[in-house]
Amino acid sequence: MNVEKEVREVVGFIKELGTPNANGQYVLTFGDYFNSDDVQNTLENPFATLKAAKKRGVIDFEGEMLWQGQHNHVELVLLNENY
Repeated sequence: MNVEKEVREVVGFIKELGTPNANGQYVLTFGDYFNSDDVQNTLENPFATLKAAKKRGVIDFEGEMLWQGQHNHVELVLLNENY
């Protein structure tokens, strides 16, 4: 797994599937991210890639762990769209 490449893929998915918020940052809910066929077919481990992106300051989301169903409403905020 090439983490840097997958983090760049996450940036693309959030820009493609998300919408800009009032601050001009792209936002996508975890549910929409996780339920995307493109995400599931492209990323080896979609959640681990989110954690890696958050650790690198590329995205932000509330909490440390996200569970499908329980956290579908949590927003993934793109902080660095040029990563």
